[in-house]
Amino acid sequence: MPLQPPLPKPPAGLFPRAVERARITDFLSRALEASLERVAAGSTVPTFDRERFRAELARFDFVAPRPLEAVLEWTVAQLEHGITHMTHPCHFGLFNPNPTLPAQCADRIAGAFNPQLASTASSPVPVELEAHVIRAIGARAGLPAGAGHFATGGAEANYTALILALTRADPGFAERGARAFAGPVVLYASRESHGAWHKIAHQAGIGRAALNLVATDGAGRMDPAALAAAVALDRAQGRVPVMVAATAGTTAAGMIDPLGAIAALAAREGLWLHVDAAWGGAALVSERLRPHLAGVEAADSLTIDAHKWFATTMGCAMFITPHAPLLSQAFHSATSYMPSSDAALDPYLTTVQWSRRFLGLRLFLSLATVGWTGYAQHVERAVAVIDRVRAGLEQRGWTTVNDSPLALLALLPPPALGEVRTLVRRVVRAGRAWVAAASFEGRDVVRICATNGETRERDVETLVDELNAPAG
Repeated sequence: MPLQPPLPKPPAGLFPRAVERARITDFLSRALEASLERVAAGSTVPTFDRERFRAELARFDFVAPRPLEAVLEWTVAQLEHGITHMTHPCHFGLFNPNPTLPAQCADRIAGAFNPQLASTASSPVPVELEAHVIRAIGARAGLPAGAGHFATGGAEANYTALILALTRADPGFAERGARAFAGPVVLYASRESHGAWHKIAHQAGIGRAALNLVATDGAGRMDPAALAAAVALDRAQGRVPVMVAATAGTTAAGMIDPLGAIAALAAREGLWLHVDAAWGGAALVSERLRPHLAGVEAADSLTIDAHKWFATTMGCAMFITPHAPLLSQAFHSATSYMPSSDAALDPYLTTVQWSRRFLGLRLFLSLATVGWTGYAQHVERAVAVIDRVRAGLEQRGWTTVNDSPLALLALLPPPALGEVRTLVRRVVRAGRAWVAAASFEGRDVVRICATNGETRERDVETLVDELNAPAG
C-alpha cells in the first residue's frame, strides 16, 4: 500500500483536547451559576433591546472565527435578558418548571455520549433504561404491563394515542387511512382540554372537524352525560366514534375529568380511553394525591410530561400503554440499513420518531436520586405553596373559582383591581412575578401555578403584593 500523507488534524475549536475541554466546561458552569443567581434577583421577563440584539447577531457572519469562551459568555448574557425565566422563584406561570439538577446532569451526559435511540443494537443501555422508567411509572398508574416510550412533548404522546386508537378500531387504517372507516371518524375531549387536539386530528389525517369538544359540568370537568349523548348522536348520524381523551390537569385550571365514569362509558362503547395527564400525572408519586387520579388504571394509554411537574428539562414526555403489540403494528417499517429490527423493542419501529435524543435519562437520574418519597415531597410542596397563595389572596378579597388538587389556582380579582387581562399584563410587565391570564368556563381568570421547586415564602408574599398593587 503506498504511503499516504498524514490525516489533517480535526478543528481544535470543535474537538479540543481533554484539558481544554475541561477548562471550557468549568468556565461555562461558573458562568451559568453566576447568571442564574442574577436571574433569581432580577426580572422574570425579557429585558433586552431587540434592535440592539439583532445588530449584534448580524455581526456573527461565520467568516471570522471567535473564541468559544467569548461566544459562550455572549450567549449566556443574551439568554439572561432575553427569555421569560421559568427558573425565577416568582414564576407562577405555565407548566414549564425550574429543572432539577439531576435532569440537567442528564443533558450533559447525553450530549457527551450522544447515543442514537432509534435501535436497541446501537443503544441497548439507553433503550433498556428508558423502558425501565416507563414500566415503573406505568406501575404507579396501575398499568403494571405498561409499555411505551419517551417523546418530545405531550402533543407527540397524545398523537401517538390517536394513531393507536385508529389502528385498533380498524387495522385497515395503516394502509388506507381514514378511508378505511365506514364514516367520518370522531374523537372526544372536553371543551377545557388542551388546544393541541385540533392539530393532532389534523396531523392524523382525520381532520379538525373530527374533534368533538364535550360540554363540562360547569366546574371544568368533562360531563359524562354529555359525552354519552354526543357518542349516541354521532353514531346515529353515521359517524364512527374511536377515542375519548380525558384530561387529568387541564391547562387553564388543573381540573381532573371524572376518569372512572368516562372509563366505564368508553368500555361500553368500545372506545379507546386515553388520559392526558401531562401535568397531573406526577401526582401518582404521592400517596396523598394519587387517589385524585382514580380510574387512570383503566386507560388504554396515558400521557405524562416529565418536563412539567416532574421538573425535568424540556422536552421529556412519556407515552404509556398496556397494548404493546399495537405500537409495533402502528409504527412498523422496513429498511436495509438499520442495525437491528426488533419490532417489539426498537424505538424506530414503535414510535413516531426515528432519530431521537436520550430523553429518559433526565427522569431516571432524578428518580434514582430522591425516589418516590423525594418526588412526593416535591409535588406536595407545590400544593402547599399554592395553598399559601390562595390564603394570601382570599384575605385580600380574591375569589377562587376552581377546586383543583394539582397546585393550580384560577382566581377572580376584586373589582377595584380592574379587568383580569389588564391586571396580568401590569404584573408581568413589572417583572417581579409572573402569572398568566386564562379562560375558564367562559370567563377570564388569573391563572397561578406552582412550577418552581425552590419558591420561598417571601416569593409568595411578593406575588400577593404584586397582584394587589394599584394601577399607576
